[in-house]
Amino acid sequence: MHPKSMFSHLSSDLPASLVVFLVALPLCLGIALASGAPLFSGIIAGVIGGVVVGMLSGSHTSVSGPAAGLTVIVLNAINELGGFDIFLLAVFLAGLIQFLMGILKAGVIGYYFPTSVIKGMLAGIGIILIIKQIPYSLGLSHGGSLTEYIPLINDWEKINDLQHIGQDLSWGAIIITVVSLGVLVLWDKPYLKRVSYIKLFPGPLIVVVLGILINHLFKIFEPSMYLEASDRVILPDVDSWKGFKGLFTFPDFSEILNAEVWIAAITIGIIASLETLLSLEAADKIDPYKRISPPNKELLAQGTGNMVNGLIGGLPVTAVIVRSSANINAGAKTKMSAIFHGILLFGSVFLIPGILDMIPLASLAAILLQVGYKLARFSLFKSQARLGWDQFLPFILTILGIVVFDLLIGIGMGMAVAIVYILLRNFQNSHFKETYIKEKGETVKITLSEEVSFLNKGTLIKALDEIPDGKHVIIDGSKAKVIDYDVLEVIENFKTNASSRNIDVETIKIPGVKIDGLH
Repeated sequence: MHPKSMFSHLSSDLPASLVVFLVALPLCLGIALASGAPLFSGIIAGVIGGVVVGMLSGSHTSVSGPAAGLTVIVLNAINELGGFDIFLLAVFLAGLIQFLMGILKAGVIGYYFPTSVIKGMLAGIGIILIIKQIPYSLGLSHGGSLTEYIPLINDWEKINDLQHIGQDLSWGAIIITVVSLGVLVLWDKPYLKRVSYIKLFPGPLIVVVLGILINHLFKIFEPSMYLEASDRVILPDVDSWKGFKGLFTFPDFSEILNAEVWIAAITIGIIASLETLLSLEAADKIDPYKRISPPNKELLAQGTGNMVNGLIGGLPVTAVIVRSSANINAGAKTKMSAIFHGILLFGSVFLIPGILDMIPLASLAAILLQVGYKLARFSLFKSQARLGWDQFLPFILTILGIVVFDLLIGIGMGMAVAIVYILLRNFQNSHFKETYIKEKGETVKITLSEEVSFLNKGTLIKALDEIPDGKHVIIDGSKAKVIDYDVLEVIENFKTNASSRNIDVETIKIPGVKIDGLH
């Protein structure tokens, strides 16, 4: 888009950017919290996702930032790599991988993942997200006991420790969580969505404000329930130049040869790209102007953004449908809305740091509990079950693999089952067989499918073997665009042996082949 046209819709884009900022701020903090990363890393990611990715992206309405879909990967990577600075190196390398994918025009990668596996991946992440918020929603950071109750994906020993949480519960945090969830559920009701001014106040923002107010009331009327600093957002001090420099963390390039760093980088690069491409497609579908975003250019933009994040201490980013849909519904017309929302995020650290530090972690946990539920809602399981086993089994195995093992194993399990179903369908659909009477007597006609590969070899052999002796057989390849050599060999063998069974074979557009021992 020409620079002049980018600034020609500021009357629409500036108000939309404010709405997106109000949605993004609590999500940036909440996703950093769920990822086990410094809270400010979520703000950095939001700023880079808005400004850097927004400027380079070819999308007019998509908004990027830290994504709930990456929380499981980030949490595990930080724990396994042993430090946030080492993790940042993986983020930088993931961005480099995405950038190379964009150059290689790999934007079609999203088309090669079955929908059942993608939905299973998001649902599995949603379940893990819910599990991870249990400590924060119950106030288990009270008394410094929080880390005891944050189990890794398959750390059953720590999950079992949840039975001992009674003595550490914070009723203040529980009340804030319950009230916040009630507000979020209410805000999603259709009758409230129809009220025009309600759209100006996103549910997550209301939850954050209510959490601050309730906690302030606790301080006045019930000090025992008041949430101290350890139960609230803590951002770095930016009162001086030293404080400003302290906002950023830099990657440890000495670990460049660490195999685990590369595994984390490849995982982040692939999953972030997949989530971006899916969100991009979804945003284009709800764009009132029906503009199409170039996927390869988006990978270049996302790759650049993640390289920058890795260099200065931000979480990995993707295009995010929650922010993108809020942007579109608020009336954004160009990418300037996404860019300005990033500027507002950065400004909030300097303009309202005191307010941000008052946000209870329980409020952020409630927001993420709702995000997790939306990813793994009950209706999704029902709809997948109604589609049949070929959709439900890959879906459910992907979820189980993610929850019990890890994300890559879960996706691998789902893909394996999906591929088996594809092979079975391909195996069954090699040809169409019909029998009718012609001048030469009873004729059996076998019409080959559009593409016949070695996978169809067994089915075709079976069909030919079942033809009774003495029949007239027509093998029609006129509809086939691709016929593997293996299939041609089966047909040639059948023709060679047909005379011994008194079968007259006629072929239509079937190339001849040479078979060892036959001429």
